[in-house]
Amino acid sequence: MQITERTEDTIPIVSITGDIDLENSPKLREYLKPKASQKTPRLLLDFTGVSYIDSSGLATLIEYFQSVQGFGGKLALASLSPRVKNVFEIVRLEQIFSLHPDIPSALAALKS
Repeated sequence: MQITERTEDTIPIVSITGDIDLENSPKLREYLKPKASQKTPRLLLDFTGVSYIDSSGLATLIEYFQSVQGFGGKLALASLSPRVKNVFEIVRLEQIFSLHPDIPSALAALKS
């Protein structure tokens, strides 16, 4: 799994490439932990390169989401493949996470 970051309109956009599974989710967790402790107000995760996510990956995202609630942090996920989006829908996490078809719509939601 590879993680790269760029900033657009002061919002960090984190692009993830590869599977978010039991082997890789600790790497994502370690990447997100400082974002929460630095109280990053808005974060966009670009899932264009993610073809698979398992329960450990979902747990990592839930952990980050919960850790930013205390200071009102926002998290948006963009460009989920149908397969990955289906995983979120099966466990009803689309009701918790802000899921968007593309980066521009996710950025717009984070700015509102």
